[in-house]
Amino acid sequence: MAKYKELTSANIDAVISEGVSLVDFWAPWCGPCRMIAPVIEELAAEYEGRANICKVNTDEEQEIAARYGIRSIPTLIFFKNGEIVDQVVGAASKQAFAQKLEAHLKA
Repeated sequence: MAKYKELTSANIDAVISEGVSLVDFWAPWCGPCRMIAPVIEELAAEYEGRANICKVNTDEEQEIAARYGIRSIPTLIFFKNGEIVDQVVGAASKQAFAQKLEAHLKA
């Protein structure tokens, strides 16, 4: 099974600059974040080679969280070629995330 990419201040710009990326901003103590973690792993496997499925630990990467104005977690931001194209705050279904990924892959 493909694994999502862990993003840090050292690699985030390079990863999100090309193609479609889904970035899950989370923290280990966050219950809803833990609830959607298996969904993120499934999406990483299903979209391998088509989209970047990534996670940012907001406790460890506070600079990135501040840059994107993360105030609630989980927050999932969809990027296309480095630009924010969509955002979901709070837990949602795998289907909801997949529909957004598909829409941005086709656009």
